[in-house]
Amino acid sequence: MAGSDKKRQTFIIDLEKLNTLNAEGCISCGRKFNLGETVVKACGAWEGPPKIIHENEAVWDVNTATFIERRCYQSRKEG
Repeated sequence: MAGSDKKRQTFIIDLEKLNTLNAEGCISCGRKFNLGETVVKACGAWEGPPKIIHENEAVWDVNTATFIERRCYQSRKEG
């Protein structure tokens, strides 16, 4: 089941998502998205609901079955 949760929160950037998301870009790294990139819906240090970020900027947390922004995840581990 955890595998299906992970797949459900993973996306490939298509033209529609590119046009929708690139106004803000990736909230984690600040880069714009490109067609065909893999992105995930992740929680992080920002306010509000999970946001779409680049997959390499996220860590899969098995305990919560969610993606967490890498820096946020590391700060939780250190704290």
